[in-house]
Amino acid sequence: MDGIDGRVRNAVDLWLRWLPRWQIGTARPRTRICRKCTGSPIASAAGFGPDVPHPVQHALIGRMSTIIDDAVDDYTAKNLPLLHRELERADARKRHAGYQPAEGLSPEFQGLDVDPQPQDGAPFLFTLEGLAGTGASSDTAPREPLSDEAKAALRHEIELSDECARSTGTAVCLALIDHRARIAEAVERLVEPQIEALVSDMFRGLDGDGARGGLF
Repeated sequence: MDGIDGRVRNAVDLWLRWLPRWQIGTARPRTRICRKCTGSPIASAAGFGPDVPHPVQHALIGRMSTIIDDAVDDYTAKNLPLLHRELERADARKRHAGYQPAEGLSPEFQGLDVDPQPQDGAPFLFTLEGLAGTGASSDTAPREPLSDEAKAALRHEIELSDECARSTGTAVCLALIDHRARIAEAVERLVEPQIEALVSDMFRGLDGDGARGGLF
């Protein structure tokens, strides 16, 4: 777990540099539940409340998840040869799968919909999701079947990989708790004023300039 504190600190620094560029008016509404963020212990460790917009949370959670993924990849490459070989084969197949719009995105956008929702009666001429698989190659070697012994060994290595992910995730969350004050200050300074302005505009459009309070 050496270096986790430093990686978390650097990831929070990157998130803090990204946050001033986020604007609530340009945030894309989600049509599906985000599996990465819903119920995430990382969100709890960061001190995010229910009123913090999803894109703001997702950007930080994505960076913390990358730390965990990198640690598991490193552990797998050094200690789990069977699983490492299977992952390399999967990567090779992915390289022959053609254009993948969700690949190579920065952590702020990983796991988000790659296309906006079309307006009623105005469908898009094309979507990035619709282009997925373009340029795919069929020149891939067939996958060799595994013996029962190899399957059992692979399952054991997967369990070890999962344990590495859990222990690294715990370390990341514990390190992230130390940055709650920085995160809260940034949300209060950069995010909450945008929420308040949006709510004020909504009420102004409904019934004039009457002040409303107590929502946030």
